[in-house]
Amino acid sequence: MSNDGTARTGTPRGRRPRATLRDVAERAGISRSTASRALGGHGYVAEHIRERVRAAATELGYVPDVSARTLKGRSSGVVGLLVSDLRNQFYAELAAGVEHTLSSAGYQVVLVDDHGDAERAADGARAFVAMRAEGVLLAPSGRTATELLVEHGTPVTEVDRRSGVRGCDAVVIDNEHGSRAAVEHLVELGHEQIAVVIDETRWDTGRHRLRGYRAALLAAGLPRTRRHVLDLGTAERPAQEEVAAFLADRPSLTAVFAANNVVAELVWQELKRRGEAVPGEVSVVSFDDLAWMRMVEPGLTAVRQPVFDMGARAAELLLGRVARGGGGRSTTEVLQPSLVVRGSTAEPGR
Repeated sequence: MSNDGTARTGTPRGRRPRATLRDVAERAGISRSTASRALGGHGYVAEHIRERVRAAATELGYVPDVSARTLKGRSSGVVGLLVSDLRNQFYAELAAGVEHTLSSAGYQVVLVDDHGDAERAADGARAFVAMRAEGVLLAPSGRTATELLVEHGTPVTEVDRRSGVRGCDAVVIDNEHGSRAAVEHLVELGHEQIAVVIDETRWDTGRHRLRGYRAALLAAGLPRTRRHVLDLGTAERPAQEEVAAFLADRPSLTAVFAANNVVAELVWQELKRRGEAVPGEVSVVSFDDLAWMRMVEPGLTAVRQPVFDMGARAAELLLGRVARGGGGRSTTEVLQPSLVVRGSTAEPGR
């Protein structure tokens, strides 16, 4: 053991040793050449052998070091960014904030879209380890990707969501405060029959927005009923059908809080399809403020998140962790959203 806490193998104390192709081959009970073909996808390998090799690689946390021949131990100058859906403008703006900060610091950003799938996120994390990324920013869709990166000693900053994995920083929004402000705005206008439409409550993001909705109703002395909550994350039918049925079955509703921009679009489209006047018959407020919300008539009242700043700040935290060699205490920063009032909210019946 050296004086700096590094074993003779070069593996820092407490960090998982990097598994080799030989380790995988021995675990699977085959030759290294067969293991190489199975993992690389070149040459014939029987399917049951291929599956055995992949299982061994997963168990050992094996990641092929595709850049070792060229990097030769030098820094890669690459930072990974893993997001859930680039079709969502939220993630595009987040990526812009990240890229602005990292490019100014001389880093190249490699972007991976995992489409909200934890397995694809893990594949992206393995790719970042293989290319020896200096660090990775990610909006986790599960714990696996974050755990894999931390175990391999890659500095990590999570953004928008937290996986609960220790050893990484995070930048998030005060979701409860933002949703409570949105619902309090509706209450102040005189609404009592207020619904919420949400599409996920697995993460703190969705849970805290639902908590803020309920807190606003409780503070106003209004009933909190499950009948006014539509969770599309547990629905069996397509989301648009669920929204249509939900609104049709609740004609007494005078306001809807859409918990993100995706469900806000579904609610907006359904109200327009039904010919219901906004805000004359139903007021609508959304969490997330996107460009289309300013272009529709009437404009949509929305909770604005400092998304660009979130990405930029997350990148700054990651750069600090990279400079410290991945060490130091974890930091979580909470940014504040703001309510932007437009024409989609008014007193009931107006």
